[in-house]
Amino acid sequence: MRPQAARLVLADGEVFEGEAIGATPPGGIATGEVVFNTVMSGYQEVITDPSYAGQIITFTYPHIGNYGVAPEDDESSRPFCRGVVVRDLARRPSSWRASASLGEFLARHGLSGIAGVDTRRLTRHIRDAGSMPGAFGTADEDALLAAARAEPGTEGQDLVATVTTAEPYTVGDGPLAVVAYDFGIKRAILRQLAEIATVEVVPASTPAQAVLDRRPDGVFLSNGPGDPAAVPYAAAAIGELLGKVPVFGICLGHQLMATALGGSTYKLPFGHHGGNHPVRRVVGGAVEITSQNHNYAVKDGSVPDADVTHVNLNDGVIEGIACRQLPAFSVQYHPEAGPGPHDARYLFEEFRRLMTRPNGDGA
Repeated sequence: MRPQAARLVLADGEVFEGEAIGATPPGGIATGEVVFNTVMSGYQEVITDPSYAGQIITFTYPHIGNYGVAPEDDESSRPFCRGVVVRDLARRPSSWRASASLGEFLARHGLSGIAGVDTRRLTRHIRDAGSMPGAFGTADEDALLAAARAEPGTEGQDLVATVTTAEPYTVGDGPLAVVAYDFGIKRAILRQLAEIATVEVVPASTPAQAVLDRRPDGVFLSNGPGDPAAVPYAAAAIGELLGKVPVFGICLGHQLMATALGGSTYKLPFGHHGGNHPVRRVVGGAVEITSQNHNYAVKDGSVPDADVTHVNLNDGVIEGIACRQLPAFSVQYHPEAGPGPHDARYLFEEFRRLMTRPNGDGA
């Protein structure tokens, strides 16, 4: 069957032509905030990362879907993103692990996409103009433009509530006890934590006292989507936990911990989305190649009583902080990878050491 012609229209009126893939969106229109990701592989992990809730993912690498999809590579139960934009979608996957093609995967999950797009031009436009709302589908151009301009984007939206678990659950059987806040947690993170602890995953709205009543050795703050300022209840709970139990945060968890410490966050022009961001460790100067996915960052100098531990070498953005007096640290990037390099997996061992020190106070 011949593919249907489709368009992607950005809120500023920029138009990109392509063809429809995946599921058919209601009314022929799918909307979201358009961002780009630079990974060359790991597209399934990216699509199923809950941190992309509310966003349309543009893959800069031209050939996507080459090795199909496999259930083991899902980072969550389903995709939470709003759509996928690619240059060339592989029609026939080539891998012994593949259970389906990427196109079949999108259709099965009711996720729409557009292929054949000049993703180089789109990426350059987003890089210059910033991430912005967009709409794609088979509807006419005027309808798509109206939908793009009506899309609120991610700023000020509590997207965590749309991805967090409804009920607590437990994974792993490690010797320590960790409570993990689910702001959009990835399975790759849980696999790393499960090697050192028995992990109870709790909803994002869980009160601090309910966490302390579980008597954990440590608390983990997960990744998640959207604007940290839109989830003040999470920052408030973290503020009550700091100093009472060791804390480790990743991505949104990093931003929320910084907020709880009195810091502030801001939206990046087009975010960090990819698997090859160079990050320098302040102590020692070692450089790690990291996996990243976030649109917000912690404002430099805004977090009292904490030291910057990691810095992005591309643009100087804060990539990690550690409290001076409290047993707590966090990083903006993804040390678990999934997809991406494993340079920073040592941080899970750092968390284990923090939890096993006398009184968890770093002594």
